[in-house]
Amino acid sequence: MAEAPPETAKHVVYCGVCSLPPEYCEFGGTTKKCEEWLQKEHPDMHERLYSEDALNANMATLSVEAQQRAEKDAKKKAAKAEAAEARLAEEKASAVVNIKRVERNKRKFVTLIQGLEAQGMDLKKTAKDMAKKFAASASVTKIPGGGEEITVQGDVADDVWDWLVEEKGVNEDNIEITEDKKKKGAA
Repeated sequence: MAEAPPETAKHVVYCGVCSLPPEYCEFGGTTKKCEEWLQKEHPDMHERLYSEDALNANMATLSVEAQQRAEKDAKKKAAKAEAAEARLAEEKASAVVNIKRVERNKRKFVTLIQGLEAQGMDLKKTAKDMAKKFAASASVTKIPGGGEEITVQGDVADDVWDWLVEEKGVNEDNIEITEDKKKKGAA
């Protein structure tokens, strides 16, 4: 009996934007960003999927009515994506990042940062970057009002402000620094 040749695993490329295979990015809702990512990361695959010849070949297989529908849908998706991008930019411009310096004990402080998710930042990655940058412990915690904040050990409020403006491109008018002092109460 002849042995069957061993099967080799297929290498599948997944989009870095929508996590679908590039052939299916059009169904993910971020077609334009997916196309830009594909052009940068895999130019050969981009050429195969988005070249003028490939698009014309795909359109030629459709009926006239289907071609008109496809063009109409493409225009509608492009307008929707553009509106969403504009809304995101507007939200980012008006979102406030609150940096709060909180006293724990006599001379010990923690710095709390809220509102970074509205700036389009991944909180876990940002916390990790802050921990490296400021050589301090940083973690993401849930807050009672809903949402999350980054807690950094130490009095690094001014350093965080500088870092957000210089490294992350946050508008300095959108950053507020406040201070919470422990109330000296009856013991």
